[in-house]
Amino acid sequence: MKKYIGFFLKYRKAVILAPALVIIDVACEIVQPDLMSKIVDNGVMHKDLHYILQTGGLMLFLSIVAIAANVGNIYYSSHASVGFASELRKGLFDKIQAFSFSNLDKFSSASLTTRITNDVNILQQVIMMSLRLLIRAPLMMLFAVVIAININSGLAVIIAVAIPVLAIAIYIILSRGLPYFEKMQKRLDQVNRVIQENLVNVRVVKSFVREDFEMKKFGYTNDDLREMAVKASGLVVLIMPVMQLVMNISIVAIIWFGGNKIISGAFQVGQLMSFITYITQILMSLMMLSMTIMTFSRAEASSERILEVLNTEVDIVDSTLAKEKKLVVTMGKVEFKNVYFKYHAQGEEYVLKNISLVVNPGETIAILGATGSAKSTLVQLIPRLYDVSAGQILVDDTDVRDYTLFNLRSSVKLVLQQNQLFSGTIKQNLKWGNIEATDDEIIAAAKDAQAHDFILSFPKQYETILGQSGVNVSGGQKQRLCIARAILKKPAILIMDDSTSAVDIATEAKIRASFKKHLKGTTIFIIAQRVSSILAADKIILLDNGEIIGEGTHDELLKTNTVYQEIYASQQLQTEAL
Repeated sequence: MKKYIGFFLKYRKAVILAPALVIIDVACEIVQPDLMSKIVDNGVMHKDLHYILQTGGLMLFLSIVAIAANVGNIYYSSHASVGFASELRKGLFDKIQAFSFSNLDKFSSASLTTRITNDVNILQQVIMMSLRLLIRAPLMMLFAVVIAININSGLAVIIAVAIPVLAIAIYIILSRGLPYFEKMQKRLDQVNRVIQENLVNVRVVKSFVREDFEMKKFGYTNDDLREMAVKASGLVVLIMPVMQLVMNISIVAIIWFGGNKIISGAFQVGQLMSFITYITQILMSLMMLSMTIMTFSRAEASSERILEVLNTEVDIVDSTLAKEKKLVVTMGKVEFKNVYFKYHAQGEEYVLKNISLVVNPGETIAILGATGSAKSTLVQLIPRLYDVSAGQILVDDTDVRDYTLFNLRSSVKLVLQQNQLFSGTIKQNLKWGNIEATDDEIIAAAKDAQAHDFILSFPKQYETILGQSGVNVSGGQKQRLCIARAILKKPAILIMDDSTSAVDIATEAKIRASFKKHLKGTTIFIIAQRVSSILAADKIILLDNGEIIGEGTHDELLKTNTVYQEIYASQQLQTEAL
């Protein structure tokens, strides 16, 4: 609970006023049955019109005050709960933005989406109910019990029987229903995962004609969620009929015993009316309290899931030394010193083993290796998307951990295998690389990435709206836009992670030529599958199973490294066959 207090601070006025208004509302409502009893017994029975009008006027005034307090409570409760949810969503989103790749590996994107939307909405409902019912129900029940006992302690025995019976029934129902709500949240995660996977890969689904399979898969998952929701709701809805049964039996008992007391002269009609009203308030309050407890229990699972994100320690952060020094990358020299890496600290083999490598400023380094040889992982260590498990990575002879993440990543631009663009114009997407870039700089970067010509072919050119993830451009066009975005700020280090795989050889050659001309001082890492893409590299690194098994120029490796010779020969044969 302490973790959530900070999200209430902006709305503390509403959090204080909402319960205060509940107390006023309850105070005004709780005396109404007693006043009605007096109108009947002292006014109607004695035909005292003045007393009826006077007491009725007081009831009207108290009703107006109660309505005003209730409206105010609803307003402030809504303000506090909606505000809390907004702050919590922002807090979760900000936390996720701070996550490293290793943090993100622990959560699926579907699960994070559910936590930041559905789980937060459930907590919002809990806050709303808490500020309205969690205070109102116990107060109303307490005052009603005290007044009912004061009216007639003999009839209060009925209350003493009714409350435990209803409480036990509610406990049995909730204890069986709540586990279903926990399972329901997990089923919702699965539904979100299936939906997200399908939407992301919808083109693959259609190309393989797997629509029927996907519909069946979603149907099974959705049916699981429905069945769990039906079981949970089916048990919870029993609370209302059970409450009505107990209340009706209690009222019949009160009328029976109270009627006998009226006949004997020991009780008055107005008192019987007020007593029935109070027991109704007591049982209704108990039901409201049980519904609040049920919502709390259901929200417990959501709260745990949210806290799991909030309590996750971000494992890659700025060191105190980095914050003090505020160093900036200027040259782009990169050195790996006996680097080892594994994704999880315990129980896993190293993905990278004893990597030692020096890359001088302005050099172009190519990394070649089979699928699964950890090529991408190697370069992702430079901007600290992951941190080394052992060893050291130096940039400009300084440990990467001695730079702030902002300064380091501002100088290291990475074009990933999975090219991602955002909804918005082409210009807006390119300016991700440098928010302050001028139109001339944007055009120059697009020309270097061989993207300018196809951009001009669009009717709105650089103002062309891109769909989500760039769905309205081809794979090769998307890659070139991502390259333009990366080089817009002329980074000290540029990492190309198989980022020209969808580009034809001629266009790729033009991109490399423009790099030589306009990125002379930039250190470039190229991960490629085609040997033709790396022939001109200053150095080629051959990786196998996370280890360097070859290092040198194309000519050197072609003479000395059998693995490289085999790769080159096989690709030459493929080219000749074509």
